[in-house]
Amino acid sequence: MPELVERVDKEDRVLAVVERGEAIRRQWLHRVATTVCRDPEGRFLVHRRPDDDSRFPGQLNWLLGGAVNVGESYEGAAARELAEEIGVRTFPRFVFKYLCRGEISPYWLAVHEATITGQITPDASEVSWFTWLTEAELRDVLRSPTFVSDAREAFTRYRALTEGAERARGG
Repeated sequence: MPELVERVDKEDRVLAVVERGEAIRRQWLHRVATTVCRDPEGRFLVHRRPDDDSRFPGQLNWLLGGAVNVGESYEGAAARELAEEIGVRTFPRFVFKYLCRGEISPYWLAVHEATITGQITPDASEVSWFTWLTEAELRDVLRSPTFVSDAREAFTRYRALTEGAERARGG
């Protein structure tokens, strides 16, 4: 059964319901929700996508997530994707969204974050391997050609926002 998404405009307003594959082929904007997972020590969850994945097979990523379903909120999609991909049930906190030009298609990307304190149970069809990395280690891995290209810009934007917030708090 085809995955249906909402085709949206440059202001993120819904235009139509379309198949995700068609949105990608025709370069139509749609919505993607992701989550940055951190542990209580502040490390980042980094995972490897399965080799048989249709998008970025075998590549590393620091974001978990996927397409927002028809009628679903970004926050709802982020929570659903965490449950599907790593077996974690929580409500991630919205951080920001932006119009991502994307390597394979443009889309609105919403970035959330969650602190993971319990056990992770990855779905092998979504996550083939994972580890926790410090920010310095993640910065090194981001330079790898096997890292999902779209996730690099998201990291730059995320750190700019979170570092700004830390400075404002006097940290």
